[in-house]
Amino acid sequence: MADLLQAWLLQQRALVPSGSATARAIQYSLGRWDALTRYLADGRLPPDNNWVENQIRPVALGRANWLFAGSLRAGKRAAAVMSLVHSARLNGHDPYAYLRDVLERLPTQRANMIDHLLPHRWKA
Repeated sequence: MADLLQAWLLQQRALVPSGSATARAIQYSLGRWDALTRYLADGRLPPDNNWVENQIRPVALGRANWLFAGSLRAGKRAAAVMSLVHSARLNGHDPYAYLRDVLERLPTQRANMIDHLLPHRWKA
């Protein structure tokens, strides 16, 4: 099926005007054909990257929102907090429970043990 699709794309590319949106789309697919069909040779690979796209979408949306944080420092703080929230989520934690616990522990946490509060090492 992939070979048929590739042949069809090559035929269609010859029929559409160069520089058109359709020609660019076809050329984009053909130019990445090896990557597009890699999952056919390795059954461990998913046919799409939807899972990754869904994981990074909140960060990408947040990045646009951080432009309106009020100042560069405020934007950097918002980015840091959002990174912690999403890292907690990716590590299977409830972000509210994680942040609440970390903020309660932080004042008394020993400096040489601060890395235990990072999402990938945190224990409730």
